[in-house]
Amino acid sequence: MKMLTVFTPTYNRAYCLHQVYESLLRQTCTDFEWLIIDDGSSDNTKELVAGWIEEQHIPITYVFQQNQGMHGAHNTAYERIETELNVCIDSDDYMPDDAVEHIVTFWNEHRSDKFCGFAGLDAYTNGETVGSKLPLHLASSTLFDLYHKHGVIGDKKLVYRSSLTKLHPYPLFEGENYVGLDYKYHLLNQQYELLLLNEVLCHVEYLADGSSRNMLKQYRRNPKGFAFYRKSLINLPVGSTGFKYRQAVHYVSSSLLSRNKNMLKEMPFKALIVSALIPGLLLFGYIKIKTRREYVLKGMANDYPMA
Repeated sequence: MKMLTVFTPTYNRAYCLHQVYESLLRQTCTDFEWLIIDDGSSDNTKELVAGWIEEQHIPITYVFQQNQGMHGAHNTAYERIETELNVCIDSDDYMPDDAVEHIVTFWNEHRSDKFCGFAGLDAYTNGETVGSKLPLHLASSTLFDLYHKHGVIGDKKLVYRSSLTKLHPYPLFEGENYVGLDYKYHLLNQQYELLLLNEVLCHVEYLADGSSRNMLKQYRRNPKGFAFYRKSLINLPVGSTGFKYRQAVHYVSSSLLSRNKNMLKEMPFKALIVSALIPGLLLFGYIKIKTRREYVLKGMANDYPMA
């Protein structure tokens, strides 16, 4: 069995999915397999992948499912993965030629049940690191501490032990397709830290149809998912009062968008939620105003989050 599964959730991305495939063909280490989760594409993704499977250059598994959103595609991937490690490479991204080699070599050197995996770097297509590099004075850290204690910024590429990513599946909300992926990561970090690897494992490009470019629309279209995500962050055993307050403001806003009359009853930190009611109401109004035109003209058309 291979050590690593590279998995790619995709939705109507046949026009750029070839970049992932071509980068996998160039890998200096072949100790991996590719799992593609097609989350309901209506383009020619299926036929495109069938051609690659027929070429037999690398082991590829293709799974089609009805649209569930990025987190639903992750759920399906984690159910299917049998290798020791996994890493997600989005359909608009690709791996540098030595990425798999870095992953396999690093884990062989540092493999331990004390860690849930490790974090590497993302870089733009011009080679520039996304955000900051990982702290050189640390060998390991939780994801939360990296960003909120050690000042790391920008997306990082996470490689996880597959036996652990099968835990804590993302909830699915009818009519919605977004839950923050780091919900699972923060739960795992309550028991395990991540090792740190200052090597580029993925080249990224934030396309116009990705969620990072359309976050206000995502708030409007997926209020239950966002409320769940914000509630999970508030409930973390770490985080400053300011951090939890910001999450409470977003929780109030998303609860209002989903017309949840029980938002106070559902939260153990009622005083925190009450203190966030007015700014949460203002954020709710801002989101509705900024998304009103598209909401009225296009309705609730699916906007699959990819970045």
